[in-house]
Amino acid sequence: MGLVKIDEDLHEDVRRASAVMCRSINAQAEFWMKIGMLAEANPTMSYQQIVQMQLEAAQISHAEVAIA
Repeated sequence: MGLVKIDEDLHEDVRRASAVMCRSINAQAEFWMKIGMLAEANPTMSYQQIVQMQLEAAQISHAEVAIA
């Protein structure tokens, strides 16, 4: 495990988002980094497509995560 130095304003954004998304600050930062890395590797895909791709890779059907 390593340390990552980030801007204080970005850290505050991560902290706020983590509270909304019910994730730890580290989990929220990791999520954003993973999505960003996938977006750079797949520039023609939308955020929704990237999330769908990850759900499929985890063998989770869209119906299992749909909001009723």
